[in-house]
Amino acid sequence: MQKVDVVRPIGIDLFAGAGGLSLGFEQAGFDVVGAVEIDPIHAAVHAYNFPHCAVLPRSVQGLTGTTLRKAIGIGKRQVDVVFGGAPCQGFSLIGHRVLDDPRNNLVREFVRIVGELQANYFVFENVKGLTVGRHRAFLEELIEAFEAIGYQVRLPWCVLDAADYGVPQHRERLFLYGARKGLPLPAYPEKLFSPADNEWRSQPKGPTCSDAIGDLPDADRFDGLREGDQVSHRAWKQPSAYASELRCLTNDAWHYGYVREWNTSLLTSSARTEHSEISRRRFAATVPGEVEPISRFFKLNGAGLSNTLRAGTDAARGAFTSPRPIHYNLPRCVTVREMARLHGFPDWFRFHATKWHGARQIGNSVPPPLARAVAGAVMKALSMEPTRPATKVALGELALIRMDMSQASDHFGIANPIGRRDRKSGATKRKQHDIEALRYVVLKEAVLVGD
Repeated sequence: MQKVDVVRPIGIDLFAGAGGLSLGFEQAGFDVVGAVEIDPIHAAVHAYNFPHCAVLPRSVQGLTGTTLRKAIGIGKRQVDVVFGGAPCQGFSLIGHRVLDDPRNNLVREFVRIVGELQANYFVFENVKGLTVGRHRAFLEELIEAFEAIGYQVRLPWCVLDAADYGVPQHRERLFLYGARKGLPLPAYPEKLFSPADNEWRSQPKGPTCSDAIGDLPDADRFDGLREGDQVSHRAWKQPSAYASELRCLTNDAWHYGYVREWNTSLLTSSARTEHSEISRRRFAATVPGEVEPISRFFKLNGAGLSNTLRAGTDAARGAFTSPRPIHYNLPRCVTVREMARLHGFPDWFRFHATKWHGARQIGNSVPPPLARAVAGAVMKALSMEPTRPATKVALGELALIRMDMSQASDHFGIANPIGRRDRKSGATKRKQHDIEALRYVVLKEAVLVGD
């Protein structure tokens, strides 16, 4: 783990994934010193992009605050904020409290760890569906659980749309702010843009799909992207202001995050997708902003916003990847890099080399500009001025983003959460730890109501 500046407030990311929240909090001026992520492939990608952060490739179940402090190496230092999107189902068993439902155990673990760390603040992120119908009981009980361990929660809670914070994508998520009693509560961040609900596809006030990906070269021009995910490229098109920031063409583009040492001449995370000619003709004939009737893929509108990019399911539930949208003027689905641009990830940020894992990592993540706005409110509540670090950070080894599940598990010295197949019966044999790990992965990848 690389040494970084130590004067900034510190945060810990639970259920970290590839690191959308981690990046947003770093860009807002926090040092993200620890990240917990059970999926070893996600953990490896997080380690590549945040080599200065201690990554714990394990479940939060049974993870104590003391163990976490020791693993991160922060001793008794005050933790300023804990954040994360704990997987939950939010369905009540008749006659039982929702939070006592064993399917919501990971949420209880989030509450417990916040309390054991005695963090000044927490940010809980989840799907907007938890604010409606019978799911509201879940939020009410969650707030009670935080109050019971000495925290107050900002009420009323708020669902934020990434499009309101400079992301060319309509994506709504619930955020809960909490503070130790006696500390000021963060206020929800003010909107930067506010597209009307009925205009999100065609008339956004912020950056558009063409602003996001219009300067990127067509991946289909490069034979090297048939087998790999990166090629050298120097003839970049003129970028929009939005694309200029994601290409980090100015110092301000890094916000209050650490400058990464990276090769600006590489087009990365851009493995090609081979479509049939029939599919290409159908894609070309689809009206931008509409759904192609056979594949049911949404076609981007260059002058509008992307639809919500989703993750799909993991290997344990059939390895289904939600479809990537169709490019607004090319007869193909967008690449992982184009998805990343639509999500607000800068070009130095790398995802797993495969399209399946890469798209899954983006679909599961909070868009960094939205995370940055959320984190900025915590910084204000701390009454601290964010500082730009002087230290530059070298990215991790490329092998980290090219590992399969077994290789990533071996790298971290942990059991493969998918387990091994019995050749005779086809039944899966796992130790109890692996069963719990698999259940965790399934919950984490679940597409919940309202997402």
